[in-house]
Amino acid sequence: MERSLVLIKPDAMERNLSGAIISRLEGLGLKLVALKMLHMDRALAEKHYAPHREKPFFPSLVAYISSAPIAVAVFEGEEAVELIRKAMGATDPSKAKAGTIRADFGLDIEHNTIHGSDSPSTAEKEIKLFFSGDEIYDRRR
Repeated sequence: MERSLVLIKPDAMERNLSGAIISRLEGLGLKLVALKMLHMDRALAEKHYAPHREKPFFPSLVAYISSAPIAVAVFEGEEAVELIRKAMGATDPSKAKAGTIRADFGLDIEHNTIHGSDSPSTAEKEIKLFFSGDEIYDRRR
């Protein structure tokens, strides 16, 4: 079983969309195995977005994700990363396919409602940033 990290970003939390987003992902057959709400501090935001450190949008990305509480989740299932990426849609909501989370709920390229891991190896690293092993439900038990 593959796992992916999902962040429900401040813009979605402020608009009470967390339940709708979680429901859409569960509707794909994915299993929610971890969930918590937190106000990400700057240090954690910089670790999470480290691959973008040299890009011009890095400071605003860090400032935005740490501006208000987020929901952090781990979903599990066959090809979880790919399923979530398709469900999210393009990073820029104006370019996202109709019916995707970002097309339906995203406001702009920065306030695009959701983050999902871009590969299984990235997912593994990202999950460890936010959850300890005992915080993730093992559905095989």
